[in-house]
Amino acid sequence: MTSKPTGRKGAYVWIWLPGETEPVVAGLLTRDAGGYAFNYGASYLSRDGAIAIYDPELPLQRGLIAPIDGLRMAGSIRDGAPDAWGRRVIINRLTGVSDAGSEAGAITELTYLLESGSDRIGALDFQHSATEYSPRLKAEAPYEELLEAADRIDKGVPLTPVLDLALNHGTSIGGARPKVLIDDGDRKLIAKFASSADLYSVVKAEFIAMKLASCCGLNVASVSMIAAAGKDVLLIDRFDRIKAKTGWQRRAMVSALTMLGLDEMMARYASYEDLAEIVRHRFTAPKETLRELYGRIVFNILCGNTDDHARNHAAFWDGRMLTLTPAYDICPQGRTGNEATQAMLIKGDNRMSTLQSCLAAAPDFFLNEDEAKSLIEAQFATIASEWREICEEAKLTQTDRRLFAGRQFLNSYCVEGLAPAHNALLRRFEDARRYALG
Repeated sequence: MTSKPTGRKGAYVWIWLPGETEPVVAGLLTRDAGGYAFNYGASYLSRDGAIAIYDPELPLQRGLIAPIDGLRMAGSIRDGAPDAWGRRVIINRLTGVSDAGSEAGAITELTYLLESGSDRIGALDFQHSATEYSPRLKAEAPYEELLEAADRIDKGVPLTPVLDLALNHGTSIGGARPKVLIDDGDRKLIAKFASSADLYSVVKAEFIAMKLASCCGLNVASVSMIAAAGKDVLLIDRFDRIKAKTGWQRRAMVSALTMLGLDEMMARYASYEDLAEIVRHRFTAPKETLRELYGRIVFNILCGNTDDHARNHAAFWDGRMLTLTPAYDICPQGRTGNEATQAMLIKGDNRMSTLQSCLAAAPDFFLNEDEAKSLIEAQFATIASEWREICEEAKLTQTDRRLFAGRQFLNSYCVEGLAPAHNALLRRFEDARRYALG
């Protein structure tokens, strides 16, 4: 065991304001029996250009701000905390293994915030001091060493000090898969690695899905793929950073989970229908955003991405309005049976992964049925026409190609329940499916 969880009572929240390359302290997050409350600093409230961390839950005001009903911590702050993978790395560092049972359970949310890397997604960081910003830096390491570190975490083996410092840079980003943040000159990247538990090429599946989504006209984070130590590494360009002459600007972001006022325990109630309502009232370019969001739902269903939970959708926050970020984490999921459901509800209490679900939801996105069908058919055509070339680019084996086509991508369950009036849509789906399978 290298150290014990600290159990400290508070963390100072630092923020990069829009257009700035240096952070300022915004306030103090404190722990009590009921959860974690936040208090803006007087100096921040009096600062020109200060923005609310997220106005609906942390408006610019004096005094202690408790989390909204049902939450233990403001969602906009929780968005900056590590999720499953980052927590495993931190547990490994503090306890010496990947899961130390009761010792891991004693690690508080404040410890996760203060122990995770400083180059986290969005515009926040967490510090021990209100006056001196001291980023938790990483050690540069080749991809081969990062892969070794990720593999050791997967197996529950303690890291060497050098590997621990290198891998720490990825502890602040969400998700369950091994990953790390990379600085590459004028680019900042997220590198995702294969896991020893993978039953198929998950990295290649995500690469193919992200490339196909872009071909379908969706706004998607740029991706590329390399090989290191005989394993695939997916590289995703970060869209929450802007390179400026004086350094890096950080763009504030909030997840859909935060926008919906939910946390992980309530995530099953997250709904595209409710998110569309928020888009109509609080987003820039609502009509275009609704069409984009609808296209993402359709594509998730067509590519077999059922992990479309509310942390996998986000918006930039400028202190006044929200703007949808590029899509990310579009990753087809393993599938044993035919029936599938999306992580978020689509319409009412329906989350079935079918195009019929999409058609029923179209009015929520200001689309009539003909417009919705046209969008769906365009995605059929694009997936069919681009499938072979992108599989070649990914160097996908014939075995995985047969596994992906018709199983994850264009699964026949997509068209289950379509009415006879939609026979033309069904025929176009079958044409696209035959082409991909061929």
